[in-house]
Amino acid sequence: MQITITGQHLDITPALREYVSEKMSRISRHFDHVTTARVVLHIEKQRHLAEATMNASGATLHAGGEAADMYAAIDALINKLDRQVKKYKEKRSDHHQNDSALKEQVPE
Repeated sequence: MQITITGQHLDITPALREYVSEKMSRISRHFDHVTTARVVLHIEKQRHLAEATMNASGATLHAGGEAADMYAAIDALINKLDRQVKKYKEKRSDHHQNDSALKEQVPE
C-alpha cells in the first residue's frame, strides 16, 4: 500500500509520519487489496483534523477524525476507516457458499 501524507498549516514530523504508517498497517492486516491511501492532516485554530481517502479494489473509502490532539485525531480516523474496510470486506464476501444444500437433501 502506498501512503501519501500531507499537512495543511503544519509540518509533518517524522514521528507523525511513522505514527500514521504504523496505524495504516492495521488496516492492511484486515484487507490487503488497498492500493493507495492519501492522508491529510489539518490544524484549524484549536481543532486537529485528520482525513484519509483509500482506493481499494472496486471502492473508494473516505473518513475523517477530529480531536484536540493530532494523535487522537489520527486514532479516530483509523477507527472509522477500519470499520469501513470491515464492512466493505463483508459485502464482498460470498455468503451463498452452500446455496444448493437445501436442494440436494432427500426428503425421508
